[in-house]
This record gives sequence, structure tokens and C-alpha cells, in this order.
Amino acid sequence: MDRKQTYATTPDAGAPRRFVFVLLDNFTLLSFAAAVDCLRIANLMAGRELYTWVLAGDGGDTVVSAGGVSFNLDMDLEELRRDDHLMICGGRDVQSATTRRIVSWLRREARRGLVIGGLCTAAHTLARAGLLDDKRATIHWENQDSFAEDFPDVQLTKSVFVKDGNRWTTAGGTSSIDLMLQVIADQNGEDLASSVADQQIYSSIRTDQDTQRLSIPTRIGVRHPKLSRVIQMMEQNIEEPISPAVLAREVGMSTRQLERLFRRYLNRSPKRYYMELRLQKARNLLMQTDMSVINVALACGFASPSHFSKCYRSHYNTTPYRERGAQAARLSI
Repeated sequence: MDRKQTYATTPDAGAPRRFVFVLLDNFTLLSFAAAVDCLRIANLMAGRELYTWVLAGDGGDTVVSAGGVSFNLDMDLEELRRDDHLMICGGRDVQSATTRRIVSWLRREARRGLVIGGLCTAAHTLARAGLLDDKRATIHWENQDSFAEDFPDVQLTKSVFVKDGNRWTTAGGTSSIDLMLQVIADQNGEDLASSVADQQIYSSIRTDQDTQRLSIPTRIGVRHPKLSRVIQMMEQNIEEPISPAVLAREVGMSTRQLERLFRRYLNRSPKRYYMELRLQKARNLLMQTDMSVINVALACGFASPSHFSKCYRSHYNTTPYRERGAQAARLSI
């Protein structure tokens, strides 16, 4: 149960800080709700209004989340106060949700020095506006491949969240909690942030040093250091695949031993596992970028489009061209 307590806050914390949440079409409800609830609970535990928030969006009317829940907005894309914290909430198909009007508005507000953050996939929106050039940032792991291709000037990390000056980004999901707890701690003290976490039954607060994905042993359900090391090398070398012989040598094994290791724990050969990783990245690029099929093939280590198409059809039962066409049809509905 929520209990009101008294916490020391910063001496200059007179007026409450306002957060402006810009909800993009198909935004992720969890990332947005987690952030807002941190602010709500902080107010409750402090016994006074430390934070306020409003909902904004392109048009200022209503917006629908990826889960189909509609929200009435408080405001259109209006000029904000210089001390506002502006948070863009992204989700599914963030490319289409990032309208020209939003990009232009973000650039104008950025010139006024506001703190601007991107929750979930909204790092894409900030990057499209040029607000993350030469800055550290993060985005949901599923969008990392396409983001790296689209925005090479951004220093992309795998962190849960990143605060680089007045640019904040999160990886999505519950990472909004980690960011907001850090913000609350910075602005109003660690004790209040810890109490907010307790109220949410959030027992493991992550920092910007924590990575968003589970460790390789946890993901594959196998704790074998050499197998984990080989998979890590595979994931880091998609564009220029490493031969099984070299992978085996790097971990002090013979190629035959490596083959047996993969068969025993993953029920597939190293070559097959590596191919699946490359095809998974290819599918992400096809679905999330405008890269040509040829460039997608090259980015995933395929020397020819025909070989890429053959492997893709074998694994996904469709061609790369049809996959992209089907995705475009889904988004137009």
C-alpha cells in the first residue's frame, strides 16, 4: 500500500518540474506508463507535487497505443517552457510515426536547450531530427541493427538507458523505470528513488552500465563458457562471417569438437546457427529500414542476392522481396 513519507529534496526545488510526454502513433504503453508512474509515486512519497506531466502529440487530439488503447491529448506540438523535460514515446513502426512536423518541432525545441528523451524506439525520432549526432544513445535491441545502419553518427550502445547531457534514451519496456529512478535520485535524492522502486516492487534497479539483453548463457539456456564465447563472436561478426575453423581455434577447440558442442546443446551445427543469426538480422533490416535487398544481403554477409534469397526462402518460407511487400501492406492497413 502507498504510504506518504517526508523526503529531503533539492533546495531550489520550489515549483514542480513538468514532463511533456509526446505520444507517437502505436507507442508502447508499458514504456510510457512506467515512466509516468514513477513520477506519480514520487509525488505521493514526497508528500508534495514534485512533478507534473501533460500529454502531447501531432494534432493534439487523440493517439492510439500499439495495444489499441486510445489517449486524449492535452496539447498539440506547442512551444514549451525552457525547463520542461520533453519525452518522446515510441513503439511499433516508429519510422512512419516520426512525421516531418514532429521532426521540425523537435529541432526548434532543441535549439532552446530543453532536455529531450526518447522512450523505447523513440531514439529513432531523436536521431532523425539530428539530436543524437556524436552522442551516446540506446534503443530496443530488436531495432539496433536498423538504427546502426540509418544513423552511423550516433554512438549506439546496448545499455538499458543512456543520459548524454540533455539527451536521454531508453531501450524500452521497464527500462523507463530505471531512467526515471535515476532522474528522481539526481533531482530529489537516492532515498526517494529507492522508495519509489519499493512501491513498484522493483527490486533490481539497473544503471546505465547494465545491458538490456539477457546474457548469452541465459538466452540459450546453457552455461558453457566456450559455447558462449563462440556465439558472441558470431553476433559481433554478421557482415563478415568467421569460418567454423577460426571460431574453434579462437576458443582452443578443434572444428569437430565445436560441431559436437553445438549439436549437443543447440541441436544444430555452428554453420546453421550462424546462418539463423544472419537471417534474423536481415529480416530486421527488411522490416525496419528502406535499405535495398542487395544492401541488406551484403550487410548480413551474403555475397550474392540470389544466395541470400535462397537461404531466406528456406528459413522463412518467403522471399526477401515478398517479406518487404507484406510488411508494407500491413502498415498501410
